[in-house]
Amino acid sequence: MTKTLVFDMDGTIANLYAVTDWLENIIAENVRPYAIAEPMYNMNKLVNVINRLKENGWRVAIVSWTSKHGSKKYNRAVRRVKKEWLDHYNFPYDELHIIKYGTPKSNCMRKTGGFQILFDDEEPNRKAWRNGSTVNANEDIYKILKNMLTDESRNVIIKKQSRDAR
Repeated sequence: MTKTLVFDMDGTIANLYAVTDWLENIIAENVRPYAIAEPMYNMNKLVNVINRLKENGWRVAIVSWTSKHGSKKYNRAVRRVKKEWLDHYNFPYDELHIIKYGTPKSNCMRKTGGFQILFDDEEPNRKAWRNGSTVNANEDIYKILKNMLTDESRNVIIKKQSRDAR
């Protein structure tokens, strides 16, 4: 079965809301906040644990919204800048969906199927998620992912030991 970690960006892995005048910039259709947002975590450590989870069979998807009232031209620019941000930090992903603001995030992940875990800072997005489990990204997602990796390793060891016992 496919297992996918699904990450929101703004407020989950990118600290958009800490950017000075972020809302005023977005209303003025300036992509600056998306481009200069600092990561929420030490990206070397976060990327490392995600890559290790990928080695254990997890896929990674990004599902993020464009600007709430952005024009088509501005939202195209937002998509480009968000992708550049991910690439700049070498964030590993198998799927990238930067979708119109307000679109249920489950919609674009339906085709992927399998078990999915959404990491999102907004409660309404977590409540609307229909494709598996959710994690409140206001918690320490690095710690959660690291624990998942430890649990995955334990499961591999247990499976190996049970095969060896035969």
